[in-house]
Amino acid sequence: MTTSTQPAKARKRVSTDLRRLVGSECASLPGSAVSTVALSTLAVLDLDASTTQIALLAFLGQLPNAIVALPAGAFSDRHAKRPLMIAADLTAAAVLATIPAAAFAGMLGIGQLYAVAVVLGITKIVHSSASISYLPVLVEPRLLQHANSRLGAASSVADSAGSNMAAALIGAVGAARSILADVLSYLVSAFLVWRIRTPEPAAAPPEGRRGNLARDIGEGLRYVARQPTIRTVIAALSTLSFGLAVMNTYWAYYLLTGLRVSPSAFGVMMGVGGAGSLAGALLAPRIASRISIGPTITIGFAVSPLAQIPLLLAGPGRTWQIALAAALAAQLFWATASGTSQRSLRQTLCEPRFQGRMQAASTTLTAGARPVAVAVAGALVLLLGVRGTLAVGAVLQVVPVVLLVLSPVRALREMPSPLARTAVPPAREGAS
Repeated sequence: MTTSTQPAKARKRVSTDLRRLVGSECASLPGSAVSTVALSTLAVLDLDASTTQIALLAFLGQLPNAIVALPAGAFSDRHAKRPLMIAADLTAAAVLATIPAAAFAGMLGIGQLYAVAVVLGITKIVHSSASISYLPVLVEPRLLQHANSRLGAASSVADSAGSNMAAALIGAVGAARSILADVLSYLVSAFLVWRIRTPEPAAAPPEGRRGNLARDIGEGLRYVARQPTIRTVIAALSTLSFGLAVMNTYWAYYLLTGLRVSPSAFGVMMGVGGAGSLAGALLAPRIASRISIGPTITIGFAVSPLAQIPLLLAGPGRTWQIALAAALAAQLFWATASGTSQRSLRQTLCEPRFQGRMQAASTTLTAGARPVAVAVAGALVLLLGVRGTLAVGAVLQVVPVVLLVLSPVRALREMPSPLARTAVPPAREGAS
């Protein structure tokens, strides 16, 4: 093989491996949507679960986001990421397979659903942490924006397809058997990741620090805190997540009851929003190239509170429903375009050995804000009512915009070079 043919072959391999990574995400997302709906359906219809048990099932499914993300991020920085993704997918497939088996044997109970929800949450965090931090291994920094755009577009399509597939499958074969679709999706995902051939740099920690995961977590958090741009973006993400969670607690309730939106119209609105998200993912690289990376991120955050104005002014009627659908599409368009841009920015600026922990810090703060926001929304609704609570959630979404406007992010005209990273020397063995 000549040296002139090596780069071409290497590029072809990377392109193929990126398609396999995207395919892995596309395979698992629809199946996950099916199992999410199926678990709740099983609890309500087959096990006659109480409202408290349903709430506990939902809580346990979200719990790993808050408590497992940091250890998972540190673990993915220590170890090769492909095996972690494969192990997470196979574990998820195995634990899900126990549900139809137990249902067939007449032994299914709510306790098993609790356990499955927790294990599934953990495997999703492990896979996500490894997958996001593996992307910079597959592609050059200058191509991260394009790669994240492809992932975002695939995720939008797969997530939407999964929601529709869930209802069809559960109606056709029942909730327990429909979970087999998710089992298959995880097996396909694991196979596609196994087929990736791009070599991964060694990630072994220095000798003497192999057992100290807590120290690795602390080192990762300190690294993020010392990176001005990464720190600002994560702070903006977490505050936006808090404001959105306050609104989302009563958003659907307000549409269906206060504005008397029919279930079919509500579904159409969600479909229009999904189309906006897909368009944002596909056009993100072009938008960032046209108006530059900093404004793309900032505008994406700024559109979110502005898109809530029609909701706060709306009344019943078709005209308002069209306006709300358009506002949702605009919000999700810019949220996705901004999301792929800020993720690419963080991946470019983050040192390879901190990629997993950086993403874990973001996941912990954004996901950890949601349960607190739900509690705040519950208290606010007693004082201000539903519309007042929605207004507070909208105002809170202005905070991340202020953070970005006052930061260097707003002025970024192009994706920084990896050389712009603020280097942090490796921790010395035995250092505190």
